[in-house]
Amino acid sequence: MVVLQLRFLLVPFLTSIMGAAQYMMQDAALMNYIDQRFLSLERLEKCNQDILDYLEEFRDFSKMVLSRLARLNSYKAEVKSEVEYLLTRIERAQRDIDYFGSVTDSNTCIEVHEDLVKQQLFEEAETKKKLKLMLNASCDHMLAGIKSLKIFKKIGDKHGSWMKDPGKKHAKIYLLNGSVNSVILEFANIMTFMESNHMLKAHKVTLPFPWQGTGHIIYQGFLFYHRYGSLNEIIKFNIQKRNITDQMLLPGAGRIPAYQLSPPTKIDLAIDEQGLWAIHAEPETEGNIVITKINHITMAVEHTWDTSCNSKDAEAAFMACNTLYVVYNFPSGGTSRIQCVYDVLDTVNTYEIPQLHFPKRHGSHSTIHYNPKEKQLFAWGDGSQIIYKVHTKQKI
Repeated sequence: MVVLQLRFLLVPFLTSIMGAAQYMMQDAALMNYIDQRFLSLERLEKCNQDILDYLEEFRDFSKMVLSRLARLNSYKAEVKSEVEYLLTRIERAQRDIDYFGSVTDSNTCIEVHEDLVKQQLFEEAETKKKLKLMLNASCDHMLAGIKSLKIFKKIGDKHGSWMKDPGKKHAKIYLLNGSVNSVILEFANIMTFMESNHMLKAHKVTLPFPWQGTGHIIYQGFLFYHRYGSLNEIIKFNIQKRNITDQMLLPGAGRIPAYQLSPPTKIDLAIDEQGLWAIHAEPETEGNIVITKINHITMAVEHTWDTSCNSKDAEAAFMACNTLYVVYNFPSGGTSRIQCVYDVLDTVNTYEIPQLHFPKRHGSHSTIHYNPKEKQLFAWGDGSQIIYKVHTKQKI
């Protein structure tokens, strides 16, 4: 009887122990499954992180490749320009060698010399004909006086420039502050620029590369400027599309300032009725100013002139109707004056031109740009934005 009772008690007890063991085995399997899933998730997380690191490395690599391609294009343009300049020098040297090689005696030398003079006179005449065709010979006015000035604002650094686009119908004002910067401030019109809160209404345009000096110009929707850090690279930048459309090197430029009193500016770009010009000085010309006509569409050099105007004590210059006007001053500042004029077509008698003084102002200019559309001078003087009205007359 006792045995029977013990049997009845042990059966439920053993059954409960077996059930607990079964549950423990199930829990262990579940925990093992969960551990495996966590390990899989950790591997996936590591894989995702590796992919992100790879993408970041690929982005850095892409940026590096694009940067090197941009530098490669710049080097390519520099090499092309230097090769063209070298070929020009070789041509000149070859002509000199041919000349000296043809000299056999004094009589022959005289005859060759006379022939060369005739040939040179003929070539000069032909060159002048071509230049008159290239440049609009009907542009027949010259500056006779600077009548008045109006100071619109006094904002920014000592060096800077401001302008309108003479090749566009809109009235936008562009302000480029400083001699090294990469941000253009664009205003809807002159009234917006003159408002007290004008900076809030300015539209900022950021350039891919900063500019050097203050000799930049805006024409037909493009900014032309000397790239900072380069010797003589000129960049053509589309303001609306925000991209570089072309670039060129200006042979011989960039080694000394264009004007002694404006040392940051090595290349000064200008616009007149004929289009785009570049103004610079060279050591080989003992500091005399050199002007170059540039095709603003193809960025190709059309012609270069060595002028008799020296860069010593010069602070600025501008082109108007095929004529260079150089502005001089004193190193400590004073009354600015135009005392050297150079007409590329020799239609101006420079000896009969009086000295032209800028009115009612004592100081200096870092930029003076002629606007052929409005017949005005946009100037930057000691941080002030100035417009001068000019008086013109028929060329002598």
